[in-house]
Amino acid sequence: MRLGIIGLPNSGKTTIFNALTGQTLETGAVTTGQFEVHTAVVNVPDARLDKMIDLFQPKKSAYATITYADIAGLDKGISDGGLKGQFRNELSQVDGFVHVVRAFESDIVPHPYDSVDPARDAAIIDGEFLLEDLTTIEKRLAKVKDEIRIKGKKVEAQYAEEIVLLEQMHAHLETEKPLRDFDLTTEQEKALRGFGFLTLKPVLVILNIGDEAKDPDSLLTYTHQNSAVVGLQGKLEAELSQLDDPEDVEMFMEEYGITELSRDKVIRVSYDLMGIHSFFTVGKDECRAWTVPVGATAPEAAGTIHSDLQRGFIRAEVMNYQDLLNAGSEAEVKNQGKMHLEGKEYIVQDGDIVHIKFNV
Repeated sequence: MRLGIIGLPNSGKTTIFNALTGQTLETGAVTTGQFEVHTAVVNVPDARLDKMIDLFQPKKSAYATITYADIAGLDKGISDGGLKGQFRNELSQVDGFVHVVRAFESDIVPHPYDSVDPARDAAIIDGEFLLEDLTTIEKRLAKVKDEIRIKGKKVEAQYAEEIVLLEQMHAHLETEKPLRDFDLTTEQEKALRGFGFLTLKPVLVILNIGDEAKDPDSLLTYTHQNSAVVGLQGKLEAELSQLDDPEDVEMFMEEYGITELSRDKVIRVSYDLMGIHSFFTVGKDECRAWTVPVGATAPEAAGTIHSDLQRGFIRAEVMNYQDLLNAGSEAEVKNQGKMHLEGKEYIVQDGDIVHIKFNV
């Protein structure tokens, strides 16, 4: 999963990036800037995997990962004429956005629009993305209609459904609502993936509330589908991410009333927004966490491990991680009748331990 961290200048976007990744990128007052991307790959903390590593003592282990991309250069007017080149590619290729919105006052770091207004700032980038999607649809419709005009009826039927759908989406966007709020079938979503629509992607809005904790619900109402709002003390969280001693982290969290580190909270909410969860493969050689979409079948889960496993899928041996921990061994899980064989229709559940039987 790749998430793009976006926000207006001086929103604390890079501070949040540092808090989520443990990086130490330089932050400071910036009012204008060139397009720039910094990336970091972060292990997804998982206490379930930790316990299975303790149980098996494997030769190696692997956590699920998230790639965060800190994307600089967004501001009012960026979509005029359509986004270009690498900027467009970077935004369209992420799976979702972490939108950092400023909700703190500072005499040292001026706000580019002279006042702190989370609702206004969130709407600025939302509006730019909306205009970009409108431009994308208009360009596609013009191209399709030109081809129909040139080639005639032999291609008209080919594009009929696409034209109707794009025109409906265009009308929806003109009401200033993102495509996240537009109902699409699974087949339509698949057909639209190549367009990289920005307002179709899930969005986690992070209100950067500075050192004084505030209720994010009182600062910003954001009710779009596949969206959520969390409040984080960005500067403090970035400092916590640099501490090596867990006791120091716990002490500071207690002092400032932080119940969950930003990394863990953002990952948890992001999983929910993206509609994904984890299953495991375990053994003496390796214990590993994998992510799949909620609703994925056993063969689809097998494919995340290796394409050959999906192609030659026969069946899956499945047990729940808690049953394994309670029993103490796979053999005892079998003795207790809690390991079950599943076929191609089985829907993988969060926390499943899966062994794939296959033949290629």
